[in-house]
Amino acid sequence: MVGRLDTGIDVLDRKLDGGLPPGCIVAYSADPASQSELLLYELTAARGTLYLTTERSDDAVHHAIDVSPSVVGSPTVRQVTSDDPLEEATRLIGALPDGANLIIDTMDVLERTDRDDYIDFCNELKSQMLETGSIAVLHCLKSDHTPANRTRTIHAADAVFDLRTKIAGSELENHLTIPKFRGGGQPTEAIKLELTEEVAIDTSRDIA
Repeated sequence: MVGRLDTGIDVLDRKLDGGLPPGCIVAYSADPASQSELLLYELTAARGTLYLTTERSDDAVHHAIDVSPSVVGSPTVRQVTSDDPLEEATRLIGALPDGANLIIDTMDVLERTDRDDYIDFCNELKSQMLETGSIAVLHCLKSDHTPANRTRTIHAADAVFDLRTKIAGSELENHLTIPKFRGGGQPTEAIKLELTEEVAIDTSRDIA
């Protein structure tokens, strides 16, 4: 589709009619024990990327990207460490160039802040994405102690990518669903992915 930005991940771009609309915010939910970061790393190959890490150190993220078997880019990695993570994240995002990727990994630290402050952050984030024609991917970990503002993240997002990992027989299976996509052309079926050396469609035959 004309005007969309490719993600750099062929399987996603095909399912999304060419990619994501400029200005799009994606909430990407996954289990902590999954290989969900592999998708984040591959996104950095498509264009310049600001990678904000809220839990791991910037050195740890750099190392993980450097040793990733996938095709990756050279993102600018910044660790959010201040006592006011929303203010620090907003300041860093304010320097985002036009047509870039923004990755926030993970959202949990930001989602545990004051409700009204977090809503303001989400609105400012959307304005910044539209102004720069960029794409934001917010990594949201699933847990038994979901942050209070997670529902606000999902509501603010233009698209929701939900990665589910399960053991089927002796095989580990990953299925990506897109239950929300304001950009149109929403895939209606789960995408079975291989998350090993790269993000790809799993073409193995399912056994009932």
